[in-house]
Amino acid sequence: MKKLTALVLSLALAASMLAGCGSSGSPSSGASSASLPASSAAASSSAPEKAPVEPADIRIAGLKGPTSMGMVKLMEDAENGGAANNYTFTIAGSADEVTPKLIQGEFDIAAVPANLASVLYNNTEGAVKLLAVNTLGVIYIVEKGDIVQSLADLKGKTIYATGKGSTPEYALNYILSENGIDPAADLTVEWKTEPTEVVQLLAQSENAVAMLPQPYVTVAQTQVEGLRVAVDLNQAWSSLDNGSLFLTGVLVVRADFAEQYPDQLAAFLQEYQASTEWVNANVPEAAQLVEKFDIVKAAVAEKAIPYCNITYLAGDEMKAAMAGYLQVLFDQNEKSVGGKLPGDDFYYAV
Repeated sequence: MKKLTALVLSLALAASMLAGCGSSGSPSSGASSASLPASSAAASSSAPEKAPVEPADIRIAGLKGPTSMGMVKLMEDAENGGAANNYTFTIAGSADEVTPKLIQGEFDIAAVPANLASVLYNNTEGAVKLLAVNTLGVIYIVEKGDIVQSLADLKGKTIYATGKGSTPEYALNYILSENGIDPAADLTVEWKTEPTEVVQLLAQSENAVAMLPQPYVTVAQTQVEGLRVAVDLNQAWSSLDNGSLFLTGVLVVRADFAEQYPDQLAAFLQEYQASTEWVNANVPEAAQLVEKFDIVKAAVAEKAIPYCNITYLAGDEMKAAMAGYLQVLFDQNEKSVGGKLPGDDFYYAV
């Protein structure tokens, strides 16, 4: 197990509940049970009610940033005793704090980068499953000087960015190539270690162009006068109409937990979806909770949430989006998805 954990960690560093019951057991308006056939009336009156689901203890991990913002309403409900299960939440600073504990069974569910879900699946021989997509693309091309209006305007430019050898680089290369721009010949990318370095360069340069994720875009706009979003890479990916989506974050679950607690997991997913919808519809209130749970400061979160593309995709919709996204990464670097594309059992069926 220690060897397995070390392998996965190194790759990671590189890389209601009964919906729709309605009133089907009751006669329609204007009718009575006497109008039903005797056998139907007997079945209706004798059908046992489904027993309520026994709450489970569920330990959930998330990362500071957009991938955890969507669950803050559920975190608040759980704290106030208003959730279907007994949830314990942990917000970590990086994926390497989460993945070993997930593998070792200390966490049951985790919000992680999309490609890391595939890495974990491949390197635990299917012990981790994909539950849902929770965040679409959050990467933007920003500039000051009003010199970039489209992807074509990036030709001949120097872009400051972070994420070399990981998904930001692969996504940028893919989007540029699909728009007829050679990432190696038509522009220059200067890769930096931290987004803060990029923000400093933006502040010091007259006509600087950069690639940044949210919420760093929002932070940079408070520090660099005239900084504007020039290209939304999430929209650029979607415009390719390739059947996939640009993904940032997902929810994963330990396969043995999913097998043992399917009803409790269904209740969690229902509550999680409701939480994401609430966050998108109540940004100021959600921002306060984002700060309360030490994810991002409220002032930054309130401005950033509308651009963080918080979502909820499950089932077939999730599978189509994720499979296409992983294929793009796999084509550029097999290691970015754990060496191979995951099998069908990777996708949790809701």
